[in-house]
Amino acid sequence: MTAADAAGGGAVTIRPATRADDDAIWAILEPVYRAGETYAIPTDISRDAALQDWFYPGYSTFVAEKDGRVLGTSHVGHNRRGGGAHVFNASFATAPAARGRGVGRALADHAKTWARENGALAMQFNFVVSTNEDAVHLWQKAGFSVVGRLPGAFHHPRLGYVDALVMYCQLNEGNP
Repeated sequence: MTAADAAGGGAVTIRPATRADDDAIWAILEPVYRAGETYAIPTDISRDAALQDWFYPGYSTFVAEKDGRVLGTSHVGHNRRGGGAHVFNASFATAPAARGRGVGRALADHAKTWARENGALAMQFNFVVSTNEDAVHLWQKAGFSVVGRLPGAFHHPRLGYVDALVMYCQLNEGNP
């Protein structure tokens, strides 16, 4: 799948990630995790543990690349199994130099399409840190609505306890 890279003037290609992408994915995830401002992941998580989590069984992992350079990554899968298997979840991260250039939106659009093609009727983000305003805005532009607020659920390293949001997007008209 390709999407216009708004600031770069080229195309961003989304493809399945392989373990050969580990270094590029870790280069994106490490500064995000170390900052501790947007993911409920230990800031001292090891490279191996982070990659094991990102390639979690049951999720499909993707990279966004342009001119052979990985600019972002996502993983998409069932939010829950059994009676909740029709609702999918996803996580996203973009290289700092690529932020604001359409990579996150391309990954979000790809995740929605991929989820729909794999049986999802909806997508839910369980824990979006409310102070991550760029992500909240992006997800809203991509069709997600805030459907819940978890007061003080995230301990931000600079701001203290802040809210986490539950965001939801129906993928098929007339369904949940």
